[in-house]
Amino acid sequence: MRFPLKVQLVDSLAEFGRTRSLVMAGLLTGAAVIIDRLFTFEVSPVLEIGFAFLATALCAALCGPWVAGTAGVAVDLLSYFLRPNGGFFIGFTFNQFLLGFIYGLWFYKRRPRPLLAVGACLTVTLLINFLLTPLWLHMMYGQAFVVFSSVKIVKNIIKLPIDAALLYGALKAAGRARNRAAA
Repeated sequence: MRFPLKVQLVDSLAEFGRTRSLVMAGLLTGAAVIIDRLFTFEVSPVLEIGFAFLATALCAALCGPWVAGTAGVAVDLLSYFLRPNGGFFIGFTFNQFLLGFIYGLWFYKRRPRPLLAVGACLTVTLLINFLLTPLWLHMMYGQAFVVFSSVKIVKNIIKLPIDAALLYGALKAAGRARNRAAA
């Protein structure tokens, strides 16, 4: 089932009025904060590896881009207050909004497919990991934009297929669980 972008965005806004969506977003926000707290590994002061994106992507698939983007903001703020790692910077909060929003555009009201997972992860990698995050780090620390990008290139090349596989598996499992619950 294909939805034009405008319809998808309008339908997603309507999710704010559904109790089920808000409860699901709250639960997945809590799950993302816990995953971020327990399963984020700091490789260097500017390089972390984490898996909280999976909960945000599930929220996006179930509740749409707007709710998932808002949940991403909540995840960022709660994670920062629970585990402050450096100074607070609103750019990273914007990244989390975009993360949920992008996953919502790729997965809301769609069956999970491997190519969708790869496309979503590639979009996040290019826009957030390669463009925005180095820009925010440059603004915060003043080092060359290229330095931050080059450090992240190796990590993201290695992590992209892993993230896509994990994302596809999580979305597929969530879809099966939702189908069983509906039956």
